[in-house]
Amino acid sequence: MGLGTEDDIGRGGSMLKRKRVRERLALRLRGVSWLTAVAALGLVLWSALAQAVDVSPFEPLVGRWVGEGRLGVRGNATEQVKCRVTYVRLASGDQLKQAIRCASAGGNVEVQSLVTHVGGALTGSWKELVRNMSGDLSGAVTPKGFRVAVRGESLNANMHVILINSKQVIEIQFINSSLIGLTLVLEKG
Repeated sequence: MGLGTEDDIGRGGSMLKRKRVRERLALRLRGVSWLTAVAALGLVLWSALAQAVDVSPFEPLVGRWVGEGRLGVRGNATEQVKCRVTYVRLASGDQLKQAIRCASAGGNVEVQSLVTHVGGALTGSWKELVRNMSGDLSGAVTPKGFRVAVRGESLNANMHVILINSKQVIEIQFINSSLIGLTLVLEKG
């Protein structure tokens, strides 16, 4: 066997060049595939993080809470109350319905509110049904819960909802009202 003719050597050189080109192309394609995989993984992680960040501040409240507290009514002694608070998250936007029902020997308190959350701010409506007091609600999400002001013709009040582990504390201070305040300590149940 000989070394071959010049044509054979030329073809061999050309075949060698084609082989090198194919190897370089394969390496580039592997690099592109690697970058594509990394980019796809990045998108998946970013999407998961975005969903985790979008969790509603209302989520820990949803459900039924029970407990007791103290109710102050102008002209009367402060009374012990037993209460039930229910929170229902609505499907439309980031909205929450709150219903507070408290009973004592001297009377009842019943509050209904509808709260909307947008970017840390709270807005909505608030009604005390037994005494027919209502107002517009505004406030903010805080590191431990919610701070709310209620203002209306028949009602001025400040309300704090604080979440501590599996407990919730609700504190309402009424301004220029027959009610003085309501403080509750609740557990989910």
